[in-house]
Amino acid sequence: MAAVTRGCRSWGSLLGLLALVSAAAAAWDLTSLHCSFGTFCECDFRPDFQGLECDLAQHLAGQHLARALVVKALKAFVQDPAPTKPLVLSLHGWTGTGKSYISSLLAHYLFRDGLRSPHVHHFSPVIHFPHPSQMERYKKDLKSWVQGNLTTCGRSLFLFDEMDKLTPGLMEVLRPFLGSSWVVYGTNYRKAIFIFISNTGGEQINQVALEAWRSHRDREEIRLQELEPVISRAVLDNPHHGFWRSGIMEEHLLDALVPFLPLQRHHVRHCVLNELAQLGLEPRDEVVQAVLDSTTFFPEDEQLFSSNGCKTVASRIPFFL
Repeated sequence: MAAVTRGCRSWGSLLGLLALVSAAAAAWDLTSLHCSFGTFCECDFRPDFQGLECDLAQHLAGQHLARALVVKALKAFVQDPAPTKPLVLSLHGWTGTGKSYISSLLAHYLFRDGLRSPHVHHFSPVIHFPHPSQMERYKKDLKSWVQGNLTTCGRSLFLFDEMDKLTPGLMEVLRPFLGSSWVVYGTNYRKAIFIFISNTGGEQINQVALEAWRSHRDREEIRLQELEPVISRAVLDNPHHGFWRSGIMEEHLLDALVPFLPLQRHHVRHCVLNELAQLGLEPRDEVVQAVLDSTTFFPEDEQLFSSNGCKTVASRIPFFL
């Protein structure tokens, strides 16, 4: 494989970095910080598709649909010199299937400073919007934050985590920024990227994957057309999802619903081997098997899918070394 500009990173290390950025964000005042780096904004934008595809192929286990969909959408968007709207992706699936991981990869391979870039903005309901009673203030702050940063730097990435834990009502302030109007509030915003992450639709995706397995269909035969309707319905019927009555889905402002399939035993094994390699350790069979034996699988009869995906692999390995 050809060398890449910044190299492939491990699932555990990138999620660890994402956690550090989220913790640091806890101290942020959304109304006090602005992108103030002037023309540096475009300079910080350094797309490395070769590195991204290398990392996805090497580390994102079992997600043929998500990998292909994200790379195709991202390439088309970035290579368009005059996009008519921002790129808006909504990632859906069971816990530990790679949603946060792929989001961290986008930051890493799009911006020179990755998740530390001043133009990558990560929002968590628990950290940034914890009190439903303060929703009106959150709306004002979020609108000001997005508008201010896009005014200074159109090449910005906005990550919204745990959308299924976000009090409905907040996202409606983003609706004007996500469509195909040329200018919003005096801000040119068409080169921005918005990523929304949630577990909503995960159960429905799991059911489609289980039925495919029971029908002896190959996992790679599952098509996007089978999953989009069930994900859409799960979101629209969930009054606790951040998109609830926001107009974002009703007005078709999402460019893609990205499904993440549940992970099987061999996918978890792949994650264990990757993590051992990242630690500079040999792939010892007894360690790999011990991690797999400590992982819970479902449904009860088939024991097919990992309950936590690969989410706890990095933290479990040290117990068996």
